[in-house]
Formats: sequence, structure tokens, C-alpha cells
Amino acid sequence: MDIVQIALLGVAGTLLAIQFKGGKTEYGIYICAGISLLIFFSVIGRISVVAERLQEITAYIDLAPVYIEMLLRMLGITFVAEFSSALCRDAGYQTIAQQIEVFAKLAVLVLGLPVVFSLLEMIKDFLA
Repeated sequence: MDIVQIALLGVAGTLLAIQFKGGKTEYGIYICAGISLLIFFSVIGRISVVAERLQEITAYIDLAPVYIEMLLRMLGITFVAEFSSALCRDAGYQTIAQQIEVFAKLAVLVLGLPVVFSLLEMIKDFLA
């Protein structure tokens, strides 16, 4: 799907969910969750393009594949966290949404620590 189709799907789903806001609000939440899942899986399908481009970049420069893998994991963590926290917010559970975001930030931090340590090692080697 291209951006126009995704945008139309999102707007149509939102307008449909608004119709249920007055009476059965849970149906509106289900519609939003369903539309969000459709968009989510559409985006997941496009991540392979990003991975291919990153592989091309590593062919041009001397970069360890571990860093590309780490970057893709960080991208996945942030995308899943944003998606799930937005669903929780839409359902009215802001506290759970915030906890998901905090966990994702910590996960990205832990995933990036080896890069920070290797950078500090390089700085230490240059100064020595």
C-alpha cells in the first residue's frame, strides 16, 4: 500500500470509530485496533526495503554487520512500542502506554550500550 491508501484507510477507520463513540465505545476501540493492525503489518512488510538499503550501505563502507543488526532492532523496538502505546492511549490507558514507552527507551539504551563502550575504547586508544 502507498501512503494515500494508508491515509485513506486511517481516516475511514477513524470516521467509522467515531460513529460508535456515543453508544458502544468498545466497538470503536476494536475498529481502531483493527485498522492499526492493518497499517502495522503494511509497515512491517516495508522494513525489508530498509534492511536491503542498509546492506548496500555496509557494502560501501567498512561497517560491522552487528551495528546494522542493532540499528534494525532499535527501529523495531521503537516501532512496536509506539504502536502499542498509541493503542493503549486510544483505549484510555495512559499509564500502561507510558510504561510501554519507558520500557522501550530502556531497551534501546541497553541495546546501544556496547556502541557507547566501543566509542569510549576508541577515544581512550587515541588519547593513549
